Amino acid sequence: MKKQRFNPYLPSWEYIPDAEPYVFNGRVYIYGSHDRFNGYVYCLNDYVCWSAPVDNLADWRYEGVIYRKTDDPLNPDGRMCLYAPDVTVGPDGRYYLYYVLDKVPVVSVAVCDTPAGKYEFYGYVHYPDGTRLGEREGDQPQFDPGVLTEGDRTYLYTGFCARGDKSRKGAMATVLGPDMLTVIEEPVFIAPSEPYSKGTGFEGHEFFEAPSIRKKGDTYYFIYSSVAMHELCYATSNHPTRGFRYGGVIVSNCDLHIDSYKPAEKPMFYGGNNHGSIVEINGEWYIFYHRHTNGTNFSRQACMEKIKILDDGSIPQVEMTSCGSVDEPLAGSGEYPAYLACNLFCREESVYTDFTGSWMNNQFPKITQDGRDGDEETGYIANMKDSATAGFKYFDCRGIKSVKIKVRGYCRGEFEVKTSWNGEVLGTIPVEFSNIWTEYSANIRILDGIQALYFTYRGSGSASLGSFTLCTE
Repeated sequence: MKKQRFNPYLPSWEYIPDAEPYVFNGRVYIYGSHDRFNGYVYCLNDYVCWSAPVDNLADWRYEGVIYRKTDDPLNPDGRMCLYAPDVTVGPDGRYYLYYVLDKVPVVSVAVCDTPAGKYEFYGYVHYPDGTRLGEREGDQPQFDPGVLTEGDRTYLYTGFCARGDKSRKGAMATVLGPDMLTVIEEPVFIAPSEPYSKGTGFEGHEFFEAPSIRKKGDTYYFIYSSVAMHELCYATSNHPTRGFRYGGVIVSNCDLHIDSYKPAEKPMFYGGNNHGSIVEINGEWYIFYHRHTNGTNFSRQACMEKIKILDDGSIPQVEMTSCGSVDEPLAGSGEYPAYLACNLFCREESVYTDFTGSWMNNQFPKITQDGRDGDEETGYIANMKDSATAGFKYFDCRGIKSVKIKVRGYCRGEFEVKTSWNGEVLGTIPVEFSNIWTEYSANIRILDGIQALYFTYRGSGSASLGSFTLCTE
């Protein structure tokens, strides 16, 4: 079928969390950390870049490896991982990549003449006397750099503040000079950590990690992950280093707080840490974020949703979808891979993905793939036991007469088909034991209009769902 924009927007075998999106020369570039399929910790792989034309967000191109973990002089043997990066264009027109290795408190910088070429190590952010930011007595450790350059000043936002940790006061903003390395204004706190939030307006959504900065008109938008982890929040100010006020939640990777299609506090996916930012593409705004797969925290995939910035500057929270926009549904015909599920849950609810994977792998359904990291294997949903439900949103349904599914595994039962998570069962598709992907179908009519689709397994054993097909003939 004609290529459409999906979530995740990159191939199902690619794992890019923490994505920072930018438009350069008519293309959207994604800079993120790089998880490994079946990885055992975060960010095991080198930095890669993907890009797409601004007028076709379904056409992503692999730009290759742009920076290796061993390129940093502090990491010649690669024992440290490359955590979440950010990129800005310096006053000299070159592209500067800011990042932190996973076991040091300093910010490293690499540079390149093009958005997605080979970045070369450039230096470390430091004070005028040469002391590296994060290593001077009294400094708080640097983490998750976000950057914005205006003229010859670059604003650097950093921080990591666990709940209850009084040694960390919040997100920091530091101003760098035109060499992109030297501190010309020392760090100030712009958003509080949990122990210091009373009376600030950030209560319940205090700064945790993932600082990112964008500007719309005269307003600075500070995007960050709160102590709840699964949500990306924002705060706004008319100044880059002071006066930020809490705004709200933009997206949650378990859809908490959304009450448009389910109770507000019901989780609809297995959430975890979140990181991303907003960007304007062809006059419309998007939030880029990530979701968790494979039953662990360590195989995260990049997603995006279209957002609205209202006249008062506020951003209403958006749903997780399979299509990237409630206003742009997928075609209501043809075959769709199951890894596009934006809702995934079972009878036992859980807001969070399990850190070790052991409990999750036994208890809950998960999006996964065959093969090893880097194998271009299409993802699917595994471990669908009785009550496991996969939801897909949204489709422009017209004249659907039957539904097919591809299933494998030691299972015997049926899949219920619904248009809401707790709605009427429109029909069932019986399935049985099979070691290979096997197609099953049933005559099921879907009401015309913009619809969500939910598939719930009822039966014994454990089923894997590979795809579903909406048939109009």
